[in-house]
Amino acid sequence: MDDAIITTLHLSLTHLDNKDTYVRIVFIDFSLAFNTIIPQRLNMLGLNTSLCNWILNFLNVRSQSVRIGNSFSSTTTLSTGAPQGCLLSPLLLTLLTHDCAAMHSSNHIGKFADDMTVVGLISKNDESVYREEVQRLTAWCKANSLSLNVDKTKEMVVDFRRAQSDHSPLFINGSPVEIVKSTKFLGVHLAENFTWSLNTTSISKKAQQHL
Repeated sequence: MDDAIITTLHLSLTHLDNKDTYVRIVFIDFSLAFNTIIPQRLNMLGLNTSLCNWILNFLNVRSQSVRIGNSFSSTTTLSTGAPQGCLLSPLLLTLLTHDCAAMHSSNHIGKFADDMTVVGLISKNDESVYREEVQRLTAWCKANSLSLNVDKTKEMVVDFRRAQSDHSPLFINGSPVEIVKSTKFLGVHLAENFTWSLNTTSISKKAQQHL
């Protein structure tokens, strides 16, 4: 988790040292990402056969029912997804999204379990490659049965230039992505000016509540 945050910040700040540059970061939100895990795809990753069989045996033909009070629903059998709270789920999702990578050197796709970010290192107001990357990611998600939640997906623009231009929103599946001044990324509050005051204030409030 720390590596994902540090990598995002390092790439952005290093790029912002250059002239006429800014950074756009889109924080992807998936709907029920762990429910889309298809165990059978593990055989395509070149993993040890015994390991694959062990994981497949664990995930396939699982019985599930719903309890409300003392009442139980009928039982259904599942062979996709991973159990809620399973420690194996983040690792499996990481393995099964290994082929989702940036196609251009000015973009970076960061992944931590079901949290994904696309960092676009923009120079001279040319966003074409960045926008193409996001559209490619959208197509990849559709091909891999991952549902993007556009309403909860946010974008942040980090622009330290004196003469800033208007930043038009991204569109995913025909819907605009909200541009925010701050967001929470893997438990850390990030602001568009990359200062730590917002995150420090949040931590201080939590500490005061515990005290």
